[in-house]
Amino acid sequence: MGRIIFISGASSGFGKAIAEKFAESGDNVIITGRRKDRLEKLKKDIESRTQSKALVLAFDIQNRKSVFEAVASLPPEWRDIDVLVNNAGLAAGRDHFHDADMEDWEKMIDTNIKGLLYLSKAVTPIMLARKSGHIINIGSTAAKEVYEKGNVYCATKSAVDSISQSMRIDMLQHGIKVSTVHPGAAETEFSMVRLKGDQAKAKAVYEGFKPLSAEDVAQVVYFCTTLPSHVCINDLVITATAQANSFYFHRI
Repeated sequence: MGRIIFISGASSGFGKAIAEKFAESGDNVIITGRRKDRLEKLKKDIESRTQSKALVLAFDIQNRKSVFEAVASLPPEWRDIDVLVNNAGLAAGRDHFHDADMEDWEKMIDTNIKGLLYLSKAVTPIMLARKSGHIINIGSTAAKEVYEKGNVYCATKSAVDSISQSMRIDMLQHGIKVSTVHPGAAETEFSMVRLKGDQAKAKAVYEGFKPLSAEDVAQVVYFCTTLPSHVCINDLVITATAQANSFYFHRI
């Protein structure tokens, strides 16, 4: 029988690819996000192509009440969560600090930090009761180096890094693994969202090199969950070969 994998932000990008990868490998997936139509489509696709089951939970991770109600609503057969993938996140705007829109800041803080905290707080009691589980937080190379016009986005991903380290210490006595995966430039909806739908600017981000795909990141996330019970990947940075860190790219 497959494991139960809870994935936030599964309607597109990394989350969708992660759900597909686990399902293709025989695990059952709880797929969450705000866009119910996309989640239902993903569920239908997973269950038509694989032997795995998918459960849709549509809610806004920024809303604490909705998060806890969604987790509390899980049917008994879906409650024994083996892996929580805190993937939901976004970048909103890329402006100098003094030009930035404070609504963008609040959206990033509410999603990237508070949403991760809400969902982890709702799910960890299930893992604590079982004395097992694995939490995987999706960070970013922006957690490792702060760059121009990155200000609050970089800060939120640095917070994810720190929260993950703290979780790992606190969960140690309970046998719960905590991993953080920090992707570099990856061609998903990320830049379109960040640049407010400006297709030309979003495309330019990836010109001159082959970026990561959502499937590349999904493969790494899945690998982290396949190791023996005494082995945990704590912190992992993944970039395209053409990217050294947040600053340096080799473009042709």
